[in-house]
Formats: sequence, C-alpha cells, structure tokens
Amino acid sequence: MREVITWDDSLTKPCEEVSVEEGEKIAAELFEILNKRKDGIGLAANQVGINKRVAVLNVKEPIVLINPVVIENSDEVQYYEGCLSFPKKSCNTTRYKNVVIECDNHESELSFGPSSWDDENELGLLESICVQHEIDHLNGITIMDREYKLEPIKAEKKFGRNEIVGITDGKDYKEMKYKKALPLLNSGDWEIYIGGPIT
Repeated sequence: MREVITWDDSLTKPCEEVSVEEGEKIAAELFEILNKRKDGIGLAANQVGINKRVAVLNVKEPIVLINPVVIENSDEVQYYEGCLSFPKKSCNTTRYKNVVIECDNHESELSFGPSSWDDENELGLLESICVQHEIDHLNGITIMDREYKLEPIKAEKKFGRNEIVGITDGKDYKEMKYKKALPLLNSGDWEIYIGGPIT
C-alpha cells in the first residue's frame, strides 16, 4: 500500500487529467489508504505519488472527485486546517463557506457548504473546506500557500511630556511641548502633524 508523501516539492506540481475509468480505480486505492490510516477525511492522488486529478473525501458520505474544477465560491472564511502531508503543522487558512464544482464523474454540478435548514451546518462547512483543500492539492497548492497570517498591529509613537511636537487643525500649524499640546489633541480639533500639505 502506498504511503502519504510528506513535506515534498512534488506536492507543488499540478496534476494531469485522467479518464473516469482510471480515476475510479485510483479513488478506490485512495479510500483504502484513508480507511487504513483512520486519521483523515480526504486524500488527493498526488499525496500518494499518483500525478492524476483524482481526490476523495468522506465527511458526510464518501465522494469521489475526478478532474474537479471550482466554478463558483462565496462567503470568505478563515478556517483552521490540518493536512496528512504536513503532520503536526496545522494553520489558519482563507477559504470559502460555499463552493460549486464540476467533475467528470458527475453529470451535474456539486454544491458544498453549510445549510441553514439542516442540523449539519458544521459538517457542511467542513465538507466544503475539505473539497477546496483536495482540489488545491490537485492544482499543486498546499495549506502553506493558503495560510492566513495576521498583520502585526503598529503601535502608535509615544511622546515624552516635554518632547516638542507639531500639531495641526488642518489650517494652522503649531509646535509645542507634548504636555501642552495634549488638551488640544484631546479636543478632537487638532492632531499630530505627520507631514504633507496643510490645506
């Protein structure tokens, strides 16, 4: 049985299209690997060294995706994801709550996402994220490429009480000690002058 590839550059190469017949054989092997491991809900063919556009998932029910393509998505969301190919390295990613895809092994479009009318909102979202995750694999994209990093908050410059600052109300400009400027700044009519034209 094939092993899941971890931390390898081969995961960044897009996969080739495949016939439905060959895709179904690959899918059966992928499910066999998932069932034996018991620690994943989805698997793409290139994660086990098969460079073909086939992926499987098993969230609500087993689903096979052969040559899948995302045709629509909506409602961006941050999600905390893990990946069998990056053990012990989960990260926050940017995904979509809802996604619509086309596959060669399904006659109609497949829609994934949480539904307000059922009790499986969380499962619906998880399934949608899983679909996006596996299709990304087939396109040579990993969770590291989708990682959502918070921008550091820039601290405002702090001024000493006796430090000379420039302040403006948009028309006039004054320089004075920060402690004397503070009442004007607190009034909301004046602000620290940071450069540029005064109009």
